[in-house]
Amino acid sequence: MENYHRKRILVTGGAGFLGSHLCERLLNEGHDVICLDNMFTGLKDNIIHLMDNHRFELIRHDVVIPIFVEVDEIYNLACPASPIHYQYNPIKTTKTSVMGAINMLGLAKRVKARILQASTSEVYGDPEIHPQTEDYWGNVNPIGFRSCYDEGKRCAETLCFDYHRENKVSIKVARIFNTYGPNMHHNDGRVVSNFIVQALKGQDITIYGDGNQSRSFCYVSEMVDAFIRFMNTDDEFTGPVNLGNPNEFTIRELAEKVIDMTGSNARIIYKPLPHDDPRQRQPDISLAKEKLGWEPQIQLAEGLEKTIAYFEQRIKDGFA
Repeated sequence: MENYHRKRILVTGGAGFLGSHLCERLLNEGHDVICLDNMFTGLKDNIIHLMDNHRFELIRHDVVIPIFVEVDEIYNLACPASPIHYQYNPIKTTKTSVMGAINMLGLAKRVKARILQASTSEVYGDPEIHPQTEDYWGNVNPIGFRSCYDEGKRCAETLCFDYHRENKVSIKVARIFNTYGPNMHHNDGRVVSNFIVQALKGQDITIYGDGNQSRSFCYVSEMVDAFIRFMNTDDEFTGPVNLGNPNEFTIRELAEKVIDMTGSNARIIYKPLPHDDPRQRQPDISLAKEKLGWEPQIQLAEGLEKTIAYFEQRIKDGFA
């Protein structure tokens, strides 16, 4: 009887930050998990402890190329998600979002699988409303340095809804806001990992702009919980749905908190703000509360404590 609810689940980008946590959670729930990753930003270290589990399978593969597997569910998380990585090869980033979505939606159509598409708060661009609600169409520059990611994800959402309307594919579109925790790449350019590594190494903490721009930070285990709750809703609820922690902090507040919690003597230095960097980012999660019964409980200090401990170990082991 215990096998009755076991599913075969494909996680693209499964060796990445979010994907590795999701793979582990799904395995713990008793499912068979196929982790697909081309290892551009994914790390084998993130999933090495899962390799002995006979229900876990790793396929080194790029979502830009079609793949044929028999699965019940697909979590399409494959795409570099930090500016340093997605701007490294912007054409490839757009291909990953657009062609990757086409391939995964085509697979979902063929095998009648339900698919969760990892979208992003970046679809809102530099928002003119605050906090952001799902019915806001965004303020996005289509030709800027960040556009490969922003517009790639917007197109992936379009594809999801067209596959849903035309081919009755069961879709779930999740707009993910800033997430942090263990397994973050130490050199991904995101503020939490940047600040922690700089503080632990006694380096200057770099803030771009005046530090008054705001972000909202969700701990990774709670984001994974939201994914699974969303995937388990009925076909009628497609999203898009905002997933993130609505508690808002300025970048300067985050830097000061990290310095305090690490006991670092690092100084804060300021550099020019990158082009098109959003001034505010805060999710309205009313829909997630209503439809998923989900609301983050882990506050920033608690999550930072666990994340700092992770990076301390990585630095000690010579990996960061």
